[in-house]
Amino acid sequence: MKAIAALPAEVRQYLLVTGNYWAFTLTDGALRMLVVLHFHALGYTPLQIAALFLFYEFFGVVTNLLGGYLGARLGLNRTMNVGLAMQVIALLMLTVPAAWLSVPWVMGAQALSGIAKDLNKMSAKSSIKLLVPDGQQGRLYRWVALLTGSKNALKGVGFFLGGALLALLGFRGSVLAMALVLGLIWFASLILLKKDLGKAKAKPKFRDILSKSRAVNILSAARLFLFGARDVWFVVALPVFLSETFGWDFWLVGGFLAAWIIGYGIVQSFAPAFTGKHRGHVPDGRAAFVWALGLALLPAAIAIGLTAGWPAEIVLPGGLMAFGALFAVNSSLHSYLIVSYAQEDGVSLDVGFYYMSNAMGRLIGTVLSGWVFQAHGLVACLWISAAFVLLAALISSALPRHVIGAATPRP
Repeated sequence: MKAIAALPAEVRQYLLVTGNYWAFTLTDGALRMLVVLHFHALGYTPLQIAALFLFYEFFGVVTNLLGGYLGARLGLNRTMNVGLAMQVIALLMLTVPAAWLSVPWVMGAQALSGIAKDLNKMSAKSSIKLLVPDGQQGRLYRWVALLTGSKNALKGVGFFLGGALLALLGFRGSVLAMALVLGLIWFASLILLKKDLGKAKAKPKFRDILSKSRAVNILSAARLFLFGARDVWFVVALPVFLSETFGWDFWLVGGFLAAWIIGYGIVQSFAPAFTGKHRGHVPDGRAAFVWALGLALLPAAIAIGLTAGWPAEIVLPGGLMAFGALFAVNSSLHSYLIVSYAQEDGVSLDVGFYYMSNAMGRLIGTVLSGWVFQAHGLVACLWISAAFVLLAALISSALPRHVIGAATPRP
């Protein structure tokens, strides 16, 4: 505790923001795996399971658009703490007797969880901009990469936790245990998080929720297709395919997807080393284009391998691991670029708009994951994924070729 107290104030706040984000991420990953596996075991079709996440993703779009505005007016401490509280409520909604767990009720709980997740994420990502001095782009990139990578590694742990809890405690016991732990973390955050963090000096108007920055708009469009490409086969199609085709149980599905997310998060944390940080420079729009172009080849290669009849037990896990590594670098690049492009005063406005596009991509990917998999199978989902990544690459080619620092005018 003495060592923590001796740290600079901005580092202590960074650790607190990261800790909140970690705790939330564990419950978010576990809840997603619990819902997919539990309702698949109850006999729900892939499209019905996708529908359970429809409000989660839809309200993520709305929350990111409005959450950035609220964060700039009220402060990021409040939006982060509201997100934690709403996740506790969403978890408690799922502790009702099994007879009450109708599709509309679960969709309602998922809607709250979606709002909570994006309030928490927008607050955490925006906070980093304010805790790093102007002009220190290398440090900013490292902090963003560490926050994003560690979060995704813990989301992988959450996937495994969800499968393990379902096997050990059942659905109701699992969500109750997570609600209790997260409630304690929320209480601690109310006391410790800096009160005026992220509050804009000039009160933004409601019309400011739409970004006026060309670079932010282009990056947001690329982000939409990037995350749609991941979720079109990862959210519903992949876990159901592993369960049905490979015959894997809850532990195996949860463990495999957890390992994927953990590896993905680790690669994200080290993304600066892969994208030129060791040569003394930070990435720009050209890097986003090149890395996305390379990623587009992987889902196409997996689809070709499965269609050709190569062993699915090798092609799918191996291809998925390669996809995860390249996707992690792409995601980390985007996360750095948005924080770099965003205006410092009212940073949550630009970050919120950007993550609105992220949520829209997830929404499109989730719906397609259930519908396309049910109608045409996993290979069709993979081809759509390849097309989406290619679109993200083409859009990224219009990004500025030199990173714009926080102290310079917005592009």
